[in-house]
Amino acid sequence: ADSPKNYVDWEKIDPEAATCYGKILSSDHYELKAMGRTGFWSMPHTLRAKAYQHIIHSIESTSTTADLDTYHGIVRKLFGELQTSTHPFPKFMEDGEIPRYCLNKAGLNSVKKILICINHHFPDVSFCPILSALVSLLLHLSEDEAQCFHSICSLVSYTDPKKRYIDRTFLTSRASCMTFGDLANKYCRGIRKLIASSHQNLFEFYSDWIMWIFADLPFTYAIRVLDVYLMEGYKVLYRVALALLSFYKVSVSSRVAHVDDFRQDMKSFVQNVGRHSTIDALLQRAFSIQLPTRKELTYLFNANKDALIHKDIHNKSSYQAMDFRAFRSSVVTETEMRVVWAWIPERFALFSPVQLFSTNIHGRSLFSFYSKVEGHDPTVLLLKTEDEEICGAFLSSDWAQKNCDEKGFKFFGTGECFVFTVSNVQWCRSLGCLTNVIPLIRNKLSPTKDMSLHHSAHCQPSNSWQEMMRHFLLVSLCGLYPAGGDDGHALHLQADLTAGSSEHCDTFESPPLCRGCFKIQFLEVWGIQHSLSVPPLPSQ
Repeated sequence: ADSPKNYVDWEKIDPEAATCYGKILSSDHYELKAMGRTGFWSMPHTLRAKAYQHIIHSIESTSTTADLDTYHGIVRKLFGELQTSTHPFPKFMEDGEIPRYCLNKAGLNSVKKILICINHHFPDVSFCPILSALVSLLLHLSEDEAQCFHSICSLVSYTDPKKRYIDRTFLTSRASCMTFGDLANKYCRGIRKLIASSHQNLFEFYSDWIMWIFADLPFTYAIRVLDVYLMEGYKVLYRVALALLSFYKVSVSSRVAHVDDFRQDMKSFVQNVGRHSTIDALLQRAFSIQLPTRKELTYLFNANKDALIHKDIHNKSSYQAMDFRAFRSSVVTETEMRVVWAWIPERFALFSPVQLFSTNIHGRSLFSFYSKVEGHDPTVLLLKTEDEEICGAFLSSDWAQKNCDEKGFKFFGTGECFVFTVSNVQWCRSLGCLTNVIPLIRNKLSPTKDMSLHHSAHCQPSNSWQEMMRHFLLVSLCGLYPAGGDDGHALHLQADLTAGSSEHCDTFESPPLCRGCFKIQFLEVWGIQHSLSVPPLPSQ
């Protein structure tokens, strides 16, 4: 049956909405972005529907999409004239659930039909749990099933990697999840530490990140996110999820001792986010985050995807959670190493730590040290002083790059390097490869022990990746300076590996990691289970 909108000139009934729509039609991309962020077309419903049609049209002009007749042809082929379906839910749906979003039974049946048709039209889409939510939301703003199908096809078919909309496989979905983990590692430091130190699974917690938005958020919040997602693509989802995580951090900090399952607790928090934030405040928080550029995010996404391929992770069943129960060290406990491992970049944290060097096993020879650690990157250096102080450094580059210049010195490394302490004081960190200077943040890990990490502070978000590849590790002929430069050495070890010193370091914005000069009780270097090459930088 025809809809009433086919018989009524709604512009005459609501001239204000008609004026707004005229402004939408005359606006360029940047003006439309601003409109989406402020909810310009959120009311009335008909205005949002028309705005979506306009935006989808601009998306489809750059991609290969199905026309409206395609849907009717697929429906006839799959469901026959009665259009009834006994088909199972598509394989790309993780759990077969459809977010209701106020849809009635007929609406839910239409969503299932559209999803089955998408599965038929895009057989290469093997894992995309958000599609059911996108179909449910877009059905609210579509004239019929065919138009909703057409809109989804436009998103799935969009080919620009810098402004993608849909992950089609578990591999790309997991790479996006790891990219979010890297961002959360920088922007929501405390949450990662809490989960890692509680022995709960970080992979499972972060694997829900996109479902916080397109399953758990209430409808009035999700539809506003959809406004900006259609205009700006996948990067918006990182923003909103980080904003949700930052609000959750405030909520959970006062009751962390009573949280048995962070994953379920986060889900419940997002479902009831209205108690903590309005949608306007959530979006304001999301867009106040100074994220890396799309090009930098694409680089990080590709690096994470390559790491998954390297470890042969192509589906959920091939992923195995990191097991630290067999970890043994003279310097740190299993729990402390679990937390350090949670801070290293996601593409390396996929792999188990492997001990490369230990003074207990290999002695205190600098030659022995280099012979064991060269050819491995990245590495984690750990040491315990005779005063029981513990500190270390994450070194992103191969020690083989240490060859010195004519003065006997050479800097090497990347902006992902960081130094840390294990003490009863603090945990401090920033993600040098992606962001600007971050002030020291103090959080409790436990009443007796905590960790402190300090990252390079020289990398600005506007810099190119070449500019970000600063050199932070210093080697001299008389000993090791694994962290720092001529603006203060965060860590200096003597050549016989019996003693060292630490001082304030501008490079990492770190205070002394130990009390000045110290004697080394134990020194260890840990690598990852498999060597991994970082993919080449995309051309400028």
